[in-house]
Amino acid sequence: MITVEAKPFAYAFPPDRTALIVIDMQRDFVEPGGFGETLGNDVGLLRAIIPTVADLLALFRDKGWMVIHTREGHKADLSDLHLAKRDRGSPTLKIGDPGPMGRILIQGEPGHDIIPENYPLPGELVIDKPGKGSFYNTGLAGHLEANGITHLVVAGVTTEVCVQTTLREANDRGYECLLVEDATESYFPAFKQATLDMIRAQGGIVGWTAPLAALKAAAG
Repeated sequence: MITVEAKPFAYAFPPDRTALIVIDMQRDFVEPGGFGETLGNDVGLLRAIIPTVADLLALFRDKGWMVIHTREGHKADLSDLHLAKRDRGSPTLKIGDPGPMGRILIQGEPGHDIIPENYPLPGELVIDKPGKGSFYNTGLAGHLEANGITHLVVAGVTTEVCVQTTLREANDRGYECLLVEDATESYFPAFKQATLDMIRAQGGIVGWTAPLAALKAAAG
């Protein structure tokens, strides 16, 4: 077991039963001109964590530990897109509309892909998800079970939406989860802080949080 100095108390994990999930580091969310920016957000806030996510990926790759990536998006015919999701807010572009990087959040379009700085290596699992959570309507649970995974280290964007939803889904399924604080970000800093507080409240009701430095120190 490896023990990490974390909040609300130490997080211990068996490396051979642990996977890193990097959530939605996609061009449409992180790069200028993508879906995130059309919603009026400052993508610079999300871009700030790219080097930390890269370092976290390097740690797991160097150790030979399991790495998983997710991408939020939909089929070209939008058959897996609920209107309740498509019609939220009043963005200048909606999911499926043509944008600067192809159709917004459509599988196979340039904007749907993961940014080059955090791109998956051959053999790393990539989960395409139509919702905010990584377990909804995906094969993630089956992959984790098949590999004997019991613990998850989580990173990516955005903290209060897809990251938190995935953590809560995982917690309900019995996974012990650590969110890497400086490898996740929100368009709204206050929302990130609130999410960190919620995750580790009441003795870690959803999971643990720790900075990457603490994980690296523990991993040796």
